[in-house]
Amino acid sequence: MHEQLRRWSAAALLMSIGFAAQAQGWQVPQPTRGLMPNPAQGKALFEKHCAACHGLDLMGNDKGDKKGPPLLHKIYEPSHHGDAAFQLAAKNGVVAHHWKFGNMPPVPGVTPDDVAHITAYVRAEQRKVGIR
Repeated sequence: MHEQLRRWSAAALLMSIGFAAQAQGWQVPQPTRGLMPNPAQGKALFEKHCAACHGLDLMGNDKGDKKGPPLLHKIYEPSHHGDAAFQLAAKNGVVAHHWKFGNMPPVPGVTPDDVAHITAYVRAEQRKVGIR
């Protein structure tokens, strides 16, 4: 029963992200059809585009002008922030809603394919610390 509820909750969250995106006039960016996201490629892209704010170790950064929350945190588990949330965040930015790090600006120069690779890397690292 618990697993059914968890799956339903995940589905409802993904639907609400989709509805919220539509309400904002946003379309969820889509990676190339058939792309096989590569965590190793994602690590290099993460280091280039994300680590300044989210930390090389994915544990966040709260110093200086580059601040961002840890991605190795239960809040970012797939059932709470699905992969589509990463696509929307990179394209549109995010209004601060869980943390006091300020708003996240859009990330220029990353493609939906890049974000898919980055997300694969983040998900692999999350699984290593028990976030599923």
